[in-house]
Amino acid sequence: MTDKENEIQPAAEPASSPAAAIAPASPTPSIGKASTPRASDAEDSTPISAPVEDIAASAAPVEDLTASAPAPVESQPAAETNGKALVEAKKLPEISAEPPKNGKEIESNGKELQEANDFKNVSEAEGQQKKLPYPKSVFFIISNEFCERFNYYGMRTVLVLYLSRVLGYSDDTATVVFHVFTMFVYFLCVFGAILSDSWLGKFKTILYLSMVYICGSVLLTLGAIGPLNLPVETFTMLGLALIALGSGGIKPCVAAFGGDQFKVPEQVKQITSFFSLFYFSINAGSLISTTVTPILREDVSCFDDINCYPLAFGVPAVLMVVSVVVFVLGRSMYKMKPPAGNMVVLVSSTIWTALTTKCKEKKTNPREHWLDYADAKYDRQLIDDVKVLMRVLFLYLPLPVFWALFDQQGSRWTFQATRMDGDMGSWDIKPDQLQVLNPLLILLFIPLYDVAFYPVLSLVGIRRPLQKLTMGGILAGIAFIISGVVELNLEKTYPDLPYSQNIQLRVFNTENCAYTFTSNLTGVESVVVPALNAYTNKDLYVSGWVDLQYSLKSATAECADIDNTTVTLTENKAWSLFLNPQNVTNSHYWEEDFVDKPSESHPLIRNVANIPQSRTIRWQSVSKGEVAYENLAEKTLLTRVNSADYNVYVDETNLGEFNVHTGGVYTLLISTTSTGGYQANLVQVTDPNSMKILWLVPQYVVMTLGEVMFSVTGLEFSYAQAPPSMKSVLQACWLLTVAFGNVIVVIIAEAALFESQASEFFLFAGLMFADMLLFMVMAYYYVPNDPNKVEEAQPLTGDDAKAEIPPLEGGVENKGKDISE
Repeated sequence: MTDKENEIQPAAEPASSPAAAIAPASPTPSIGKASTPRASDAEDSTPISAPVEDIAASAAPVEDLTASAPAPVESQPAAETNGKALVEAKKLPEISAEPPKNGKEIESNGKELQEANDFKNVSEAEGQQKKLPYPKSVFFIISNEFCERFNYYGMRTVLVLYLSRVLGYSDDTATVVFHVFTMFVYFLCVFGAILSDSWLGKFKTILYLSMVYICGSVLLTLGAIGPLNLPVETFTMLGLALIALGSGGIKPCVAAFGGDQFKVPEQVKQITSFFSLFYFSINAGSLISTTVTPILREDVSCFDDINCYPLAFGVPAVLMVVSVVVFVLGRSMYKMKPPAGNMVVLVSSTIWTALTTKCKEKKTNPREHWLDYADAKYDRQLIDDVKVLMRVLFLYLPLPVFWALFDQQGSRWTFQATRMDGDMGSWDIKPDQLQVLNPLLILLFIPLYDVAFYPVLSLVGIRRPLQKLTMGGILAGIAFIISGVVELNLEKTYPDLPYSQNIQLRVFNTENCAYTFTSNLTGVESVVVPALNAYTNKDLYVSGWVDLQYSLKSATAECADIDNTTVTLTENKAWSLFLNPQNVTNSHYWEEDFVDKPSESHPLIRNVANIPQSRTIRWQSVSKGEVAYENLAEKTLLTRVNSADYNVYVDETNLGEFNVHTGGVYTLLISTTSTGGYQANLVQVTDPNSMKILWLVPQYVVMTLGEVMFSVTGLEFSYAQAPPSMKSVLQACWLLTVAFGNVIVVIIAEAALFESQASEFFLFAGLMFADMLLFMVMAYYYVPNDPNKVEEAQPLTGDDAKAEIPPLEGGVENKGKDISE
């Protein structure tokens, strides 16, 4: 069956205004017909919540299901404006032949008959609701959404660590790339809605952009496979660009396409269950992927790497392929509506026309409102709806700051977790795995809000939607204060690093005798280096550089002395001297050392062995028996291994069991004993992570509390306040606030205002509080919109329907006076 055969062709309709023509193509997120609150309690009422694509995954905020949502096409009043009276008037000929009952004239507008017919239609709809089968096609759409969300959130969970550890970006640069990617995902949602409603239709838009999505996922996976020797950075950036286009483009179409499969209002209850299942599939995909992909990344080794990013990206890519296959399998069952124009385009055109006309006619034709200048081209109802839209969008101006804080769960908070200890004994929590808390807590908090949180808030006077939204923003600010306090305590565990006019000095001794180190440098004029151990001094003053003259004297004759040697050391570096007499190249040598926390969070090990250099040293895991390191004794490079207990062997001789932990840097000194055996000592260069990762849980809890209150309430309020024709436009603008929030993070990260990450967290918290203070002022002066007001205020007969018609100038009597109204 072709797409054309599946399409629902629009019924012939009388010509109408642009607003009326476009409204059916831009449905509201309501289930059935929207129920709108009265003007007096617009904020106190809680409207039917818009179907929300993604409140939970967080990574992601609430996503739009309705940029091109399904419009009721059957059993629905023809128009919400003056067209209603026109439709009712057209039915009058049908009853004109009936005699009046009890002497009462039938009203000229056919109101009584229309009301009777309305009740009849409702009864018929209720009867039909039981007969219409549940559309099986929606299960293909739900399965498609689960796989797509698994792909998106799985890839996004490990993305910032991939940028930092594989591409070698700094934390700031990786943060910028992450948020630029997220920004484009949400900017391109509007593009997807326009493409679907104006040209391709929902099915083709989802299909074509999903293919683009797959190409991006494949490129990202191929770039992560080291042996292919592909340009990693090019493949990564191109892959992210295609994923942003695909994910953002299909985001507003999938839920709307699912809603198109139902007949409204006959299947109101069934469409409600569909959106519940759809919402569950989103959270299930997010929850599973944010749990699984970090495990695939860290617990699996592939392509000679301790991590396996190709698998972490490849499994979600396979799920994306599966999503497209499942989606296409249901093609013969889908109801497909042809594109009928996009409201976002129409609103943009109305605003542009008003602005350009005002510039031309500002002096010659002054108007009360600047949008009135568009009345020469557009319908009055459309212009009034745009006026209401602009008033609501004015309230949107402070909202991006919330998303600037929220989306840092996948960037700054993930980097914060890499500097903490995730060892829970039998379970090791990965830094990026902590993001699973967001969808998990969402599923827990949403039902609790109605039965616990909102009743408690009402006791302290927080009842209105704008009050709840403000409270959500304040909670986000509190979450960042918590993260700042955690960071301050975390900084106490950070290693001391060299700085300007400073050097660090370490001397590693692999001999069985102690040495006395003497030099011309203040602070180390004469110090003792213990046998099979290291001497460390982190606070030596050097301005620019110094020619260090040093000697090493042994306390026993069995160890050779080192006399009057000179080396040039420069400031702001850590320098290490290694004493290894059996090294075939040099018995003692200097290296610029690495003493910071490993960016990969894996421990780093190095062997310095005063043994025959042809021997093999092997590190083997105690628990799993896996070999983490195996190389010749002459190799002294720092190597990543997993945090674990290891048995260390020289050939087949066991040196003992050693523990290395996340965030630590270690040097294993090995020497021979007098009996011909081997001995070893593990020197800790950099302390491992000691602060438990569970200290991050409170900030995730508070942020999720704020998200539910902010995003759900914000969507409900927007839906209740929007005119019927503008609901899809508001949903698109809501997504744009997410995009602009990520722009804020990019700007602040690029500015690099602070050296301390805690200071940046406090800056965002202060920005959030100031932003909510401004929002409170704006909300105080906001006048709620009554969607019913427009319909009643502009009857078909004009503003003064009962005004008498004056006599004609020619003196003919006006018979209109005798017509009963």
